[in-house]
Amino acid sequence: MGLVGVEEIRTARGLLTGVVRRTPVEASRVLEQRCGVPVHLKCENLQRTGSFKIRGAYVRLHGLSAAERARGVVAASAGNHAQGVALAAQLLGISATVFMPARVPLPKLAATRAYGAEVHPVGDVLEASLATARAFADETGAVFIHPFDHPDVVAGQGTVGLELLEQLPAAATVLVPAGGGGLVGGIAAALKAVAPGVTVVAVQADGAAAWPGSLAAGHPVALTSTQTMADGIAVGEPGPITFAHVAGLVDDVVTVSEESMSRALLLCLERAKLVVEPAGVAAVAAALDHPGRFAGPVCAVLSGGNVDPLLLMHVIQHGLSAGGRFLALRVTIPDRPGELAALLTRLGELGANVVDVAHFRIAGSLALGDVEVVLSLETRGPDHCTALVDELRSAGYAVAWPSAL
Repeated sequence: MGLVGVEEIRTARGLLTGVVRRTPVEASRVLEQRCGVPVHLKCENLQRTGSFKIRGAYVRLHGLSAAERARGVVAASAGNHAQGVALAAQLLGISATVFMPARVPLPKLAATRAYGAEVHPVGDVLEASLATARAFADETGAVFIHPFDHPDVVAGQGTVGLELLEQLPAAATVLVPAGGGGLVGGIAAALKAVAPGVTVVAVQADGAAAWPGSLAAGHPVALTSTQTMADGIAVGEPGPITFAHVAGLVDDVVTVSEESMSRALLLCLERAKLVVEPAGVAAVAAALDHPGRFAGPVCAVLSGGNVDPLLLMHVIQHGLSAGGRFLALRVTIPDRPGELAALLTRLGELGANVVDVAHFRIAGSLALGDVEVVLSLETRGPDHCTALVDELRSAGYAVAWPSAL
């Protein structure tokens, strides 16, 4: 089977007219300042169901025969693909069954059910849900809808590329979050046909980077494990169809850390006023990590915005810490009346806002007559953090900060 062509992507775009939103492309002044070139954001986090997945799911389901539609569809997903399949099935009058990991965040579970799918929590990891979904398809005749490895899915996701090029004709580099490769493969298929000079870069999480090893080997290679908060791109092995597209059309692959994604998420939230999930900000993280590497104008695709509020709270704190605006310290002080008050007063004088204090009299490393104070502080940035620690040590306090905690 050959690569998906631009005519197939244009046909997919016609099918999606009136179904999906033409998401905006927004210029980001703060990213331009930090990267040295104009940077724009393609906001698929504002798409129906909160991610690009509805595009490929609808095109795939629309292509089913009447007999296949009658049998229904089945999918497995930790969130975005589930919602895309559920809404597409609802719009086309097809029954949908979705298997999701038992620990999937409740908002994603509720949203998938709200779109009309029958949802079954199964297992602790996505692989268990996938196995159950395939078994269900074998037993019932329901059509299994793969999250990325199908030409119709690739064509549907490729419509993002046609849109962004119309909205930003001068784009020189397009950065795309990559898991299984359906989105970046589809975007690359569209761009290389219409504007072959545009550089397409796939961005993966460090803890779930299957593409570098697979491309080096010349075929899909499964990871032994994935570990990242960016569950939307935590795919352990590319498929043969997406592998062909990425290997043949994508110019580069870069990886980003959890800290980089946390900082990027916080930046989108604070400066762009956009709620984006960790996977969705991978492209922004790459732009921030490599200022000057990518020719501008750069377009970073925000692939989704479905983030669990509890995870969002954790990631915001992680992003603040990674950006030097949140500091955890362990300080040893004498066990005498007034010492804790004196420490807190000194921190206030130094401009730190104390968020939390824990006071311990018993710890293995404590000398008799000392206590340990664990502090959470809001700070003004990395330089302020360093100054705080230096000032406390100059005042005679024994201080351990993050690298030693």
